[in-house]
Amino acid sequence: MLELTMASVSAADAGATAGMQMADAPSDPGTVLRVGRDRSVCRLATPDDWLFVSRVHLEFQCGADGLWQVAWLRGSQPDPSSEVLLTLAGHPAQPLPYGGAAQLPQGASGELVIQDRTAPRSVNVGFYHEA
Repeated sequence: MLELTMASVSAADAGATAGMQMADAPSDPGTVLRVGRDRSVCRLATPDDWLFVSRVHLEFQCGADGLWQVAWLRGSQPDPSSEVLLTLAGHPAQPLPYGGAAQLPQGASGELVIQDRTAPRSVNVGFYHEA
């Protein structure tokens, strides 16, 4: 099972958890959870006017082995207007490359932060991958 929580944070409401969204999915091969602005395909959706987040920004996918990976999908622009940092519990934050992916170890928890490069706002996605 993969559990996700998401909070959209701007300078005006830093520290607030109002509007937090949650989603989970079983670790069945082929299962997908998406984060982005397109509510028709994303289980966790950001505000429509937050254009630094792509229609489908992050995709969590369960592989044939029951392990999850997260990918930062390339959007329509060659250069993104955000950056994504991945933090696994007990490890320092690492950038997730645009168009890149990272494996989420079984039993791991952590956070992905989508940071707007032009304004003090972010989308914080916490995760827990059950062992």
